[in-house]
Amino acid sequence: MSVRAATAADGDAVFRLLCGFVTSYRPDRAVFDTVTYPRVLRDAADGRAELLVAEVDGRVAGYALAARMPTLFAGGTVLELLELCVDAPLRGHGTGSALVRAVQAGAAHAGDAEVTVPTRRAAAFYVGLGFQETAAYLKWPAAPPDPPAAPERSGAPAPHRRRG
Repeated sequence: MSVRAATAADGDAVFRLLCGFVTSYRPDRAVFDTVTYPRVLRDAADGRAELLVAEVDGRVAGYALAARMPTLFAGGTVLELLELCVDAPLRGHGTGSALVRAVQAGAAHAGDAEVTVPTRRAAAFYVGLGFQETAAYLKWPAAPPDPPAAPERSGAPAPHRRRG
């Protein structure tokens, strides 16, 4: 197994993994291809993010995405590990741990103050890698939810409304 920086050529594999990772969103392939993946690659190239892939037998088997953010409280940048995904058959065999260690190495190299990770389902995994629980993670969805579907018209006239 090897861990390396992701490239544009890894897009199909990363999207495949993303679709198996996401539980609260539906990945949109067109948006992934034209907006999010190119932006993440640019941010990684500029040092604002880390996007790494793990290869097993020449095939992308996992990825990690971390965003670097300036902070006041930590006295420097914090690298937040936002996504870690490994092919289901390879989980528990060190691929995820290798990706996390590579993210930690990137943080050390960049001089980040700390690496954080918002998680609920995988807390024990991260504690096993030396992370400590420090806070609850809350979110507010900035994008409005999809509007409810319009009722179908039956062809019947609309009910008469009284004016008053």
